Amino acid sequence: MMNPVKAKLQDGGCAIGAWLSIPSPVTAEIIGRAGFDYACLDLQHGMVDYADALAMVQAIELGDSVPFARVTWNEPGVIGRMLDLGTAGVIIPMVNTPADATAAVASCRYAPVGRRSVGPTRIRIGRPDYFEGADDYVLCVPMIETAEAVANIDDILSVPGIDAVYVGPSDLAVSMRVGGPGLHNDHPDFSEALATVVDSCRRHGVTPGIHTNVDLVERRVEEGFRLMTVIIDVPTLQMAVGAQLADARAKTDL
Repeated sequence: MMNPVKAKLQDGGCAIGAWLSIPSPVTAEIIGRAGFDYACLDLQHGMVDYADALAMVQAIELGDSVPFARVTWNEPGVIGRMLDLGTAGVIIPMVNTPADATAAVASCRYAPVGRRSVGPTRIRIGRPDYFEGADDYVLCVPMIETAEAVANIDDILSVPGIDAVYVGPSDLAVSMRVGGPGLHNDHPDFSEALATVVDSCRRHGVTPGIHTNVDLVERRVEEGFRLMTVIIDVPTLQMAVGAQLADARAKTDL
């Protein structure tokens, strides 16, 4: 049992994903069938709850994308529940210290490596042998989104079991006091922080990831990032609807 995203990253490739905040299995199916490497359910800031997540994971699996979840917090119960549901990776917010990283890894791995409780109820329906190899299958992805986390990055990445990290640029910029929320910041300290994360990932054999968009993705690849979310459902829908409406009004207001 191989996680396709993990295999792609181990081969040196880039994994491109989409972000799902709208609690809709239809939206999840559209994204899952579109060809993204992964589709991530946002339980932290999105409108997705457990019942939504179940239907959305099932919908994603109709396509070729791998289901991920950004969980509400670094808490073993919610992490374990999302993995038992069938997600192949968890993105874990606000990992700022080695202790936070140790807790995140422990929640993703069965004993003796971690403390994940055994009970993969839903995922075992289609994969009765899930337990064997589950620790290698699951991607543990702590978020690096504060000045504290950047300062501690080498110690965080010294914790065994981290597959990738995921930079949250909005929280990072706010934490560093270099600007407001957004996917990019031109402040030199922000660029230095990204470089610090990527350099540490290279030293520790961990994949650097980031929340971004299509306009920034080439820059992020040049900076060294290889796990990148490029589409978020809410703003993508807003922009598409707005553009279509503006086009229609232009063609009718003659």
